[in-house]
Amino acid sequence: ELLKLLFQALDHTNRFVRETGYQVFASLVRLGVGKDAQSSSALSPEQEIENRQSILNYGDQLADYLRKGLADNWSQVRLAASWATRSFLVTLGDNEAKEQFYPKLLPPMCLNRYYVAAGVRIYSQENWKIITGNDGKRLVEKFIKETVEFYVSQTKADNHAVREAACECIAELGIKVSPDAVRPHVGVLLEAMIECFKDEGWPVRDAACLACGNFVQCFPEECRASLDTLYELFFNNLCDNIPSVRQGAATSLANVVKTYGSEAVEFVTEKAKEKLKAVEKQENADDRFSGLEKGAGLFGVIKRQRDNDIELHSNQTMYSCGSLAPKMGRGGCSNSHFKRPSQPWEITDGCIYLVAELSKLQTTQEQMKFLIPLMAETTKHRHYSQYLQLYESLCKQLPVVAKGLGKRNFKTYIEAFMDPIFHSLTSENALTSTAAVECVQELAKFIGPSILRGRVELYNPSYLAILDNHLHH
Repeated sequence: ELLKLLFQALDHTNRFVRETGYQVFASLVRLGVGKDAQSSSALSPEQEIENRQSILNYGDQLADYLRKGLADNWSQVRLAASWATRSFLVTLGDNEAKEQFYPKLLPPMCLNRYYVAAGVRIYSQENWKIITGNDGKRLVEKFIKETVEFYVSQTKADNHAVREAACECIAELGIKVSPDAVRPHVGVLLEAMIECFKDEGWPVRDAACLACGNFVQCFPEECRASLDTLYELFFNNLCDNIPSVRQGAATSLANVVKTYGSEAVEFVTEKAKEKLKAVEKQENADDRFSGLEKGAGLFGVIKRQRDNDIELHSNQTMYSCGSLAPKMGRGGCSNSHFKRPSQPWEITDGCIYLVAELSKLQTTQEQMKFLIPLMAETTKHRHYSQYLQLYESLCKQLPVVAKGLGKRNFKTYIEAFMDPIFHSLTSENALTSTAAVECVQELAKFIGPSILRGRVELYNPSYLAILDNHLHH
């Protein structure tokens, strides 16, 4: 009767009832072997077996509810389910008893280590260490089929935070788990990540992009068949209107070039040359909302009708406070109501990140002779209001380019970037000027302050006072 009441609480629509239910669950399963280790050891072996058996009799049903709680839409319920899961597995004691429930419980436990809510994430990381010890990797490999199935199902979850965590977990499979264990599942994992590329939530797109970049490195032959699709998606992300998404795409494209060598170098660098010139098409006007339809009055009428639609507010899935999940649907980026088209300067900005990543690779050094001058050429366009954001990216990436090319090679290009660097140093935009200060300080360390000062003096002596002012801080 007590378990029946508990299961009703765990199925309740109210998250407070479910949360309390899992707290009761945690207390209840601990009763199976005594309240603590001392009382447990005071029991006779027969009593211990009998008490543990009482849990095992309902084990499958209990594990099903724990799995459900570990995947709940409310973070507080996930945390309470995590407490209950630890109590359940610790109470069972020996590994043989626990392992029969691992196919159900290990995958959600593993995913919650990357969950967006810090409390759930930190507790789940501790949980993983306590439950699996040093066997975590071995257990994931042993139950790889169940783990992959769960991860793929979570890439289709309604909650954008869950989809993001699933992509990060899939990336982890490629990096940390034995390639032989993951290889049979690469196709289905890649398919799931490609679908996440189309997500309305930019953190999901970013996580999917980085995960695919890692998979290409770990499984080059298995990914080769999807390379055309991946190229298109990587370059879409490189042109995204979110800066961190552009940066992630640049990293992933560099991984592709690193993996496939000369066959990828030509394609990626040609695309980079083409897209670096996009800023030339940037319009003068700062028409930030050009992609949105006009007619506020009509929108207001429709919004009121929608807000008062009872069906939209009845029997719907509920989410944690502050969650964007109801607004960020999966797989709808191309038809999104919220994502505006990228502006030409953003396309060029993404390519600056890409050039910086490619400069680190030996296979692309010859191509840098064409890409670096093109990158410098982009800074001559200041006719649009966001050019300082482009300068900020440039200042952040120039030290990366310098280290990638080496002192000797970089010094042949440094004069081409003098004007944008010093324009940024004197800018009133705090982010741009700070990036420029860090840029000149890094370059001074790399090529030597006296050499940098000499180059500046030769290029434009009026810049010396500005340089000295920032180098001495």
